[in-house]
Amino acid sequence: MSIWFDVARVATALTVGFLLALSYVWGRNYVELRSKHALGLFLFAIFLLLENATSVYMYEFHGVLADWFASGAVPARAWKWMMALHVLETVGIAFLLWVTWD
Repeated sequence: MSIWFDVARVATALTVGFLLALSYVWGRNYVELRSKHALGLFLFAIFLLLENATSVYMYEFHGVLADWFASGAVPARAWKWMMALHVLETVGIAFLLWVTWD
């Protein structure tokens, strides 16, 4: 198992946690305010959460894909790019969570 795979898995799991927190805040804001802006942010968080939860499922639990990802069959160059995308997304969502929670 490569370090890139581990970094991508951790970044994706962190993103799921951050998006759960964001969807809670934005969902609560929508219930209280009934604004389109809050609804849009809530739906954005839900769809991005579904995308990241699917990634976590594929990396950890899917019978074929989890084994393929963990086996080292994916070229290191591809993993570096995937890891970079997951880390950038995690940093962006973390910043959004910090701004929202403040």
